Amino acid sequence: MSRREKVSMSVIRRLPRYYRFLIHLKEKGVTRISSTELSTKLGLTASQIRQDLNCFGGFGQQGYGYIVSQLCDEIGNILGLSGKYPTILFGAGNLGRAIGTHMSFESEGFRLIGIFDNSPERIGMELANLKVRDVAGLEEFCKKEKPVMAIFCVPRTAAGELAEQLYNLGIRNFWNFSHYDLSMRYPDAIVENVHLNDSLMTLCYRISDQSAK
Repeated sequence: MSRREKVSMSVIRRLPRYYRFLIHLKEKGVTRISSTELSTKLGLTASQIRQDLNCFGGFGQQGYGYIVSQLCDEIGNILGLSGKYPTILFGAGNLGRAIGTHMSFESEGFRLIGIFDNSPERIGMELANLKVRDVAGLEEFCKKEKPVMAIFCVPRTAAGELAEQLYNLGIRNFWNFSHYDLSMRYPDAIVENVHLNDSLMTLCYRISDQSAK
């Protein structure tokens, strides 16, 4: 088992937060920071931060801390942000337009190469410097352009059939905003299910819990 295979997903899910904060520090001109200073800013313990980073090797020096630009680059490499994985997006409605327009795919490891919809009103419109394509041409597009990741901004009722088609076309990576749980059906696929309602309900619980104290 490789070193990476031993790293828990809880550690992996903290890495983007570290990376985002370090990018902010670089932009402010900060060159060095200690784990204690990081812990104060991020609301984690210094020990937790050191343990997380030690999963991938030692990046800091005792009594000196971390070089911000170096640590930022190292975490970016761990996350694979230079991959530029070719990506297609499904659904050019409100959510799809927001994702396609406002996500910085290039700096986060992906390259948006196609957007698809089945609505005649949306097919042909321009979004994120791409023309929205008819989903009827999906198979031909995939054979030619070979995307490796798909984003679902479609209703739950459409997600199952679409996922099966993409899976059969060889796509195994999904960023899923529908309410259809892809990982349950395709255990060998890499899936990030994003349930905005779950996040909102979690926030509701925390507010209710605080109010009850």
